[in-house]
Amino acid sequence: MAATVATVAYLGLEARAVEVQVQLTSGVPRFTVVGLPDNAVRESRERVRAALAAIGLALPPKVITINLSPADLPKEGSHYDLPIALGLLAAIGATDAETLSHYVAVGELCLDGRIAASPGVLLAAIHASGADKGLICPASQGSEASWAGELDVVAAPDLLALLAHLKGTALLPAPAEVEAEPLERGPDLAQVKGQEVAKRALEIAAAGGHNLLMSGPPGAGKSLLAACLPGILPPLQPAEALEVSMVASVAGDLGGGKIRRRRPFRSPHHSASMPALVGGGLRVRPGEISLAHLGVLFLDELPEFQRPVLDSLRQPLETGNVSVARANTHVTFPARVQLVAAMNPCRCGHLGDPALACSRAPRCAADYQARVSGPLLDRIDLHVEVNGVSAADLTLPPPAEGSIDVAQRVAAAREVQARRYNGHGPRTNAEADGELLDAVATPDDPGRKLLADAAAAMRLSARGYHRVMRVARTIADLAGAEQVGRIHVAEALSYRRQAPHN
Repeated sequence: MAATVATVAYLGLEARAVEVQVQLTSGVPRFTVVGLPDNAVRESRERVRAALAAIGLALPPKVITINLSPADLPKEGSHYDLPIALGLLAAIGATDAETLSHYVAVGELCLDGRIAASPGVLLAAIHASGADKGLICPASQGSEASWAGELDVVAAPDLLALLAHLKGTALLPAPAEVEAEPLERGPDLAQVKGQEVAKRALEIAAAGGHNLLMSGPPGAGKSLLAACLPGILPPLQPAEALEVSMVASVAGDLGGGKIRRRRPFRSPHHSASMPALVGGGLRVRPGEISLAHLGVLFLDELPEFQRPVLDSLRQPLETGNVSVARANTHVTFPARVQLVAAMNPCRCGHLGDPALACSRAPRCAADYQARVSGPLLDRIDLHVEVNGVSAADLTLPPPAEGSIDVAQRVAAAREVQARRYNGHGPRTNAEADGELLDAVATPDDPGRKLLADAAAAMRLSARGYHRVMRVARTIADLAGAEQVGRIHVAEALSYRRQAPHN
């Protein structure tokens, strides 16, 4: 007796086809799962055995062999429970194997026969749609699967209901259509008193997708400014929303089946490990930089992060993806993020204030800032000093301009960039490179001379030089200028850090 059920293995944002091959032969009863299963897959034997017993079925006293093909592809996760159970049911004749051949199945089994949610259903649904098959998944994730397009989704609450549906005796309802999550702007820039330079830098960062570092004393409003950034960013485009939702699905964070519309904002604690930040671990999962894909990764208290952890961000910030290499697999996650960081100028935070600064100033500032490597600082486009806010500043009336006004200018600049780069690959100025960057961001003659003189005086690296060009192009877009001029280059240079630390 044998049967085959289709399922998937997740490698990054790719769902690869896996066949669950079930064979029952005579011999001393045993239950074996082969094909590079991890512990969660091996433990499926007990979950499947208990779930079948809960619906009144017992495994036959035979040698049960489950092969997960291809055998050289690592299998991780509990979503293999349901296809293994369905394969056994088909092998003993409890359901029709021909009917199952038209579906891809994913889901975790509870001991009482319920089908529990498992990460990655959206990816499995996209794979099933591409293979012209339907999808069998947990009832709680039917709405999530329906975002993959036109495919037959069987969202079952438990094994009994699923068997009744497959036999045609009691059909399950189609998954309910769920709207995309509502847009929420969060903190408003109108809450920020003063800090006009920092707010201008935040607008430029939002308009061009640039990285930003804010340095200033405690309580100056750095974290509040960073939290305001998602409120001035444009909503995700449909294709972008699908990308972000796929990452969330793999991580198991796509709650309620609602596709993402708002750009992610991730703010990990400075004690985060390297796998937590860039991805990896025993079971390879996306890290914070991937969960912030097409959104904002905010690192508060930047020098308090471990230096190797920070330096692991250098390659993803350049390439827009993270590659996690293992002995038997290679997984890639997207990581096109805006890095926004905040730091105090020194450990006590009051450098430059004789009344509050510690006795080790200014040496303590050099030691503290040296915790962040020069190559990482060179990848940050905008460096802003955020001054402390006095009690008098707090009594001032709120600014006349809030997040909605700034968001309109940012949206207009993003629209200009969308037209400019249509068909070329980049989405924002921060992603432009090579000949394309030279074609769209080369300044006029006065601007080119200023940039050349400043590059020599400030000892800009080639990367720093091109990042100034990108920022200047964004400033020109906000001003509605066709060509980058001297004034745009001058403002871009004012945000450049002159002396990177080693």
